[in-house]
Amino acid sequence: MINNIKQDAQTRMAKSVEALKHELQMLRTGRASTALVDHLRVNYYGSDTPLSQVATVAVQDSRSLTITPWEKTMVAPIEKAILASNLGLTPNTAGTVIRINLPALTEERRKELSKHVHHEGENAKVAVRNVRRDAMQHVKELLKERKITEDEERKAEEDIQKLTDKAIKDVDVVVKAKEDELMAL
Repeated sequence: MINNIKQDAQTRMAKSVEALKHELQMLRTGRASTALVDHLRVNYYGSDTPLSQVATVAVQDSRSLTITPWEKTMVAPIEKAILASNLGLTPNTAGTVIRINLPALTEERRKELSKHVHHEGENAKVAVRNVRRDAMQHVKELLKERKITEDEERKAEEDIQKLTDKAIKDVDVVVKAKEDELMAL
């Protein structure tokens, strides 16, 4: 019973850290990354389709992406999707190839993005602490129902706290890495 609670807590905490990583991937850092446009959806014959299913996205160099649609008719809808996104990017089209140049970030924008990264990190920590609270609650319920002893409860709470500390440390590492990436020129 206790092992199931700890395993569930560990899995949910890991998912919180992964969600943070995924959220921060979409954050523009001035370096080209295909993750920047992965979430875009394009109108493909009346249905919203992920960009990766209608075109090839590649990193041309550290400051530009190229998008090559598989059908010539998809150039305009892809451009429209890029402009409609809140990424602040302007596509340049040459024939059937769409180029996206990423401008260098200003110091002010870097600081603003850094604050956003910290905010997302705090949200992830709150999620981890909520998982800890739920796990502790389950352990207390087991004690109340007399399915475990007080010593087992204390040991389980210590283990859950160790899992929480590890997850919080992982969040801090992710936030620090993203912040370093943002501040690098």
